[in-house]
Amino acid sequence: MNELFDKVSGDIKTAMLARDKVALEALRGMKKEFLEAKTSKGSDGNLADDVAVKILQKMVKQRKESAQIYTEQNRPELAENELAEASVIEKYLPAQMSDADLEAAVVAIIAQLGAAGTQDMGKVMGVASKQLAGKTEGRLISEKVKVLLAK
Repeated sequence: MNELFDKVSGDIKTAMLARDKVALEALRGMKKEFLEAKTSKGSDGNLADDVAVKILQKMVKQRKESAQIYTEQNRPELAENELAEASVIEKYLPAQMSDADLEAAVVAIIAQLGAAGTQDMGKVMGVASKQLAGKTEGRLISEKVKVLLAK
């Protein structure tokens, strides 16, 4: 985790020098979330990469949801800012799986578990969520599992 934390800290300095307000705001938000996770009750003072990725995914999701609300309320300037911050945060996430890769991974998990139909969705989702964490959104995993188990 320290590697990602140090990269964000360094990029904050770069954004300050470049006077990039959007990137600076997004990076400061990321650093704040990381610090809160590191110092939270029950934490050992370290932040594992998988936890950091989950934090970043949550931040991107929040920004996209806010942008959608702003768009619905006819506030395009605020929506634009949220989407810009989301794109800055996404740069720090691992590369996302393509649809074909996701389908192949879910098919392999279904075969491995011997899942037969939609009644096995919980079992498949449990394994798929753990194996594919950080590589794609949970919503996409869920949709793909539903479609493949319904066949």
